Amino acid sequence: MSRLRLGLRARLLALGVLGLVLGFALGGALLVGALGWTLQRSVDAEALRTADAVALLTAEDALPDPLPVAGGQLRVQVVDAQGRIRAASIDADRLVPMLGPGELRPGQAQRLVVDGRRVGMSGPVRVVTVPAGTPAEPRTVLVAKSLSDVRHSLHVVRNLLLVGFPLLVAGLAVVAWRVVGATLRPVEELRSGAAEITGRAGAERLPVPAGQDEIHRLAVTLNDMLDRLAASRDRQRAFVADAAHELRSPLTNMRTELEVARRLGDDTDWPAVADDLLADTERLSRLVDDLLLLARLDEGDAYPTRPAPVGPVELGELLRGVSGRYPSPPVRLVAPAGAWWVEGDPGELRRVLVNLVENALRHANTGVELAVSGPQGAYHLVTVTDDGPGIPAADRERVFARFTRLDDARARDAGGAGLGLAIVRELVRRAGGTVELADATPGAAAPGLRATVRLPALAEPDPE
Repeated sequence: MSRLRLGLRARLLALGVLGLVLGFALGGALLVGALGWTLQRSVDAEALRTADAVALLTAEDALPDPLPVAGGQLRVQVVDAQGRIRAASIDADRLVPMLGPGELRPGQAQRLVVDGRRVGMSGPVRVVTVPAGTPAEPRTVLVAKSLSDVRHSLHVVRNLLLVGFPLLVAGLAVVAWRVVGATLRPVEELRSGAAEITGRAGAERLPVPAGQDEIHRLAVTLNDMLDRLAASRDRQRAFVADAAHELRSPLTNMRTELEVARRLGDDTDWPAVADDLLADTERLSRLVDDLLLLARLDEGDAYPTRPAPVGPVELGELLRGVSGRYPSPPVRLVAPAGAWWVEGDPGELRRVLVNLVENALRHANTGVELAVSGPQGAYHLVTVTDDGPGIPAADRERVFARFTRLDDARARDAGGAGLGLAIVRELVRRAGGTVELADATPGAAAPGLRATVRLPALAEPDPE
């Protein structure tokens, strides 16, 4: 059987009503208790005043007969040590004391509640005793006061509370239902707005309440999240579109080569076709490797599985290994004597240098310089400099975006897929460093380009 599930509004109202009921019940009990205690004190005070006045008359041996009392709700008796009544008020019994031998304690003040039938009253009666007389003739003054007015007052108050509290709780529940509904209305609007968002292209935002409260801040935060998701979705779509376009180009070239070769038949220059197909295959392999690397980097940012950086790397040795892959000239190594230790992944740092050198070689006129220097503060510097046309200052940040190629590098055979510098920035960032581009020779017709990589310096590790 399915369980009944209340909405948030109903749950809040139920909690509020329960709190009101408990609070009113506790407050009502305290009120009735305090009222009963106060009325009881007033009864005792009136009885004690009468008892003290009679005790004073007893001490002066000036007891009138009958004893004077104020009102018809009091009964007064004066008894001696043997329990005999020596004086009484006009309505009091002159033969039987109000307290029996087992209840009366001569010489002590007492406060008791007895059955009113003993003194000719209905309901419970409050009896107070006050010692009186002289040591030679000890006596006790007994004053009885009816508690009917106290009980009636408490009964009226209890009835008023039993009737008034439910009505008050019901009224407050109605008010609370409307107030909670008005408070949750912006939340319902947010829910409705979220339900209408389908993920299609276009600006999609949630309604923002006018009040500067928590719901307003929630709506603003959710809209910021939607903006980030939309930007991420746009980047993903652009990445997928660019990747598909880049993958299609070498595949199209390979298909064209094969179709032409099939049409030519025996006239086909198969060695040339094989060279072209191998070049396209290598280009396709590099592109797939770059895409997989970027995917792994993106996944590592979202779900880090290992700490980065991973170990000490000596830059001089790393630069010599990279420069050894290229003839000198055009690649010239400048590595002063000494050890240049940084912390990072050797494979990732090598990929950074290879990408920068190959990018520089594609645009250099005569050669490329690979150098290391430092430390500058907490960093060692690695520079890759070429003497090519350079990059305009307005485009130096844009070239680090994925699949970005400037106008003079549109040719895919020479310009690559536009992922090299994007990979460089991601790997350098993982190593805790930065990379920036600047003119190698400012003001020259061919200013060239200098790529500067800052990597956190590391003290020389202890030999093992």
